[in-house]
Amino acid sequence: MIIRSMAPLRLGLAGGGTDVSPYSELYGGSILNATINQFAYATIAPAAESGCVNLYSADRQETETLNATSLLPLNGKLDLLKGIVNRIRQDFDTGPLSFELTTYVDAPPGSGLGSSSTLVTAVIGAFKEWLRLPLGEYDIARLAYRIERIDLNYAGGKQDQYSATFGGVNFMEFYADDKVIVNPLRIREETLKELAFNIVLYYTGTSRLSSDIIARQQKSIEQKSDAHVQAMHQTRQMAIMMKEALLQNDLNRLGELMHEGWQYKKKMAAGISNSKIDEIYDAALAAGASGGKISGAGGGGYLFFFCPGNSRYHVIERLKQFGGHIHPFQFTKSGLQSWTVTATAYR
Repeated sequence: MIIRSMAPLRLGLAGGGTDVSPYSELYGGSILNATINQFAYATIAPAAESGCVNLYSADRQETETLNATSLLPLNGKLDLLKGIVNRIRQDFDTGPLSFELTTYVDAPPGSGLGSSSTLVTAVIGAFKEWLRLPLGEYDIARLAYRIERIDLNYAGGKQDQYSATFGGVNFMEFYADDKVIVNPLRIREETLKELAFNIVLYYTGTSRLSSDIIARQQKSIEQKSDAHVQAMHQTRQMAIMMKEALLQNDLNRLGELMHEGWQYKKKMAAGISNSKIDEIYDAALAAGASGGKISGAGGGGYLFFFCPGNSRYHVIERLKQFGGHIHPFQFTKSGLQSWTVTATAYR
C-alpha cells in the first residue's frame, strides 16, 4: 500500500501581502487568487518494520534517513518535511511512525506560486489519508499555517495554505485571532478559459528569498509607516474591485486593475520590484499587455501579464529577449486530493 496526494499551486491575482501579520490583524486582509494546473505531490510508503523515517525531496535531490522513535531534528536539511512529521506526531499522538516520504513540486522554490505552503498542504493530505486523521479543509489549512509560521518560524502569510486546500477561484478574508473566510467564486467555464488565454505567465529564471521582503513589509506596518499602510489599503481594495470585475465577466477591466494594483504593491516594501523586473514589465506593456504583476512577495520568480485580444503572441515574442520562459497553464477547480493505491493496482 502507498498513499499519494497532490495540491495545486496558485496565482495571486490581487491583494497579496494583506494576509501577512500584523496587517491582517490590524486592518483585515483581502485576497483574490486562483489555483492552476501545477502541483505539489507527496507519496507515503509505510514501512512498519524498518524503524526509520526516509525523507526524499525528488525535485531538490535531497534525502535523509532518521530514527522513527524520536522527534526529527531541525538542522536546516529538509526541515519543512521534518516539521510536518513532528507536528503530526504531537497533535495526534501517533507514536513512532516508520515510512518513506517522497515529495515533488512542479515549480522551483522562491517562484512566487506558493510552492512551500502547497507542499506542506500536500504532505498533510497524505498523512490524513494514511492515518485517517479527523481534518476538514479549514483544519488542514490552519495546521499547514501553524507548521510553517509558528513551528518553523518561516515568514509569510496565510493565503497559500488555504488556496492549496480549497482550490479554484477564491476571495479570501483575513482577520485577527486567525479568523479566515474563504469565499469560493462561481466563475463561468468560458470566463476561466478566456482569462487563462489572456494571461501570459512568465518565469524570470531567478528565485527570491521572500522572507526578507515580508520582514520589511511587517516592520513598516509595525512602525505604522503611513505610505506603506496606505499602499496596502489600496492593494486590498484592488482585490475587492477585481473580484467584482471577474464576477461581472468584465475581463478588460482586470488588466487595468492589475496595472493599478502593481503600482500600489511596489510601494508596500523595498525589494518587491527591481530594474530587471521593471524592464520586463515595461516591455510587456509596450507589446500589448494592459497590466500585470509579480506573483508572490516579489523580487523574482514569476510575473504574469493580462494580454487582451490576441496580444499574448506579441508579448510572448517580446519577452524572449530576457532569457526567461513562458509557462503554459490552465486554472483548476479542485484543491487538495489524496488517495490510497493498493497492491492490486500494479498486478
